[in-house]
Amino acid sequence: MRLNRYDYLEGIGMNKQNGMMKRIVNIAMLLTLGASMSACAGFLGLGGDSWKEEVLLHDGSKIIAERSVERGGRHEIGQKPPYKEQSLSFTMPGTNQTITWEDHYSEDIGTASFLPMLLDVYEGSAYIVANTMGCLSYNKWGRPNPPYVVFKYEGKEWKRITLQELPAEIKTPNLIQSEPDAKAKNIRLSPVPSQTIQEIIARYPQPEFRTILREAMPKGPDCGEMAGNGKGKWVGMGWFRDQPSYEACLNYCQRENFDAQHCPCSTMFKGAK
Repeated sequence: MRLNRYDYLEGIGMNKQNGMMKRIVNIAMLLTLGASMSACAGFLGLGGDSWKEEVLLHDGSKIIAERSVERGGRHEIGQKPPYKEQSLSFTMPGTNQTITWEDHYSEDIGTASFLPMLLDVYEGSAYIVANTMGCLSYNKWGRPNPPYVVFKYEGKEWKRITLQELPAEIKTPNLIQSEPDAKAKNIRLSPVPSQTIQEIIARYPQPEFRTILREAMPKGPDCGEMAGNGKGKWVGMGWFRDQPSYEACLNYCQRENFDAQHCPCSTMFKGAK
């Protein structure tokens, strides 16, 4: 009796045919498993990179910054995962002191917080100017206008300072800001020359990323004003403002799992206790 196609697929036939069918099934299972693992790895976003940049300081001198990023977290298919961890290290000019700035994963926004855009040294102090990474970070760090978060290294640690405290001589971004890991990889030079970095910065369409603005912008980033509860939940500020009274606002905070530290009602209803 000749076996038809359906008999073969059901495993009815000679041992040789059965063996071949088993091999085909095993190969298919391996391919499916491999595809599934690749999809999971891409979905979770595992991976990182490191590189060096030649940083042109305000006085014309140069230092080498060693940068690293680790990507991770959920993301859309076809898109790269966000930055989860990152660091920037350099040697303080005229010394052997290595200084490291780090930006860690934050549970409330689900990513790291910043995109560093400037590193400089003035009168023995180091400064970093960073842009917030995404709207949640922008809201978390107080919706600064211009959109910068400024750090100064003092007392063996980085402390946030106001933009007004940044020396006026420091005015030009000198780090790759947008997808720096990908750009450094494509440039294939180590360190990335300062001239190349300046050419990249000159192509940024936003003026606030080509130079350090000192006056408030008429319009900041296109990010709705939100409040976070510190646990990853964010609510538009309009929901709080629309409450008819301070007590109603407090009740809304309680329903939305906002503790006293994160509830914005006291600022919505000033003077209410």
